[in-house]
Amino acid sequence: MNHTPISRITKTFAVLVAGIVLAGLVPAAQAAAAPASPASSEQTSVHKKKKVKLEAKADKSKVKVGEETKLKGRLDVIADSAGGDSADALELIIVQKLVAGVWVDLSNGSCRPNGSFVLSLSFSVKASLTLRVYHPETTLYASATSSVFGVVVV
Repeated sequence: MNHTPISRITKTFAVLVAGIVLAGLVPAAQAAAAPASPASSEQTSVHKKKKVKLEAKADKSKVKVGEETKLKGRLDVIADSAGGDSADALELIIVQKLVAGVWVDLSNGSCRPNGSFVLSLSFSVKASLTLRVYHPETTLYASATSSVFGVVVV
């Protein structure tokens, strides 16, 4: 039987496609057949994330271009959360500004749970800014946001 180059290319392509499909199905089948790890299910039931409250405000509501302003606030663990606090670890806090209806990261810092923070910011252009401070969810704590506040840069 005489094989033309086109039929060999077609067969090779078909084998390649079948191999890709099978390679994708084997890991999915193994993942579905594997039992859930008891350690992972225990972690989610035993380690319930603690709720936190985040408060923040600007030192000044009106600043000049290039002038430094301070954002002061607190990150508090809510009292009814179960378990002891890991107050030694620093938690990330992010200053965000509202741009066209979307919160955009502006700056960040850190704070201990049940502790206060002071962040210094300066702006290089005139603007009216809507700001907030955000604490992303971690393995120990739930996410939280401060109330919204404004800063006018003149």
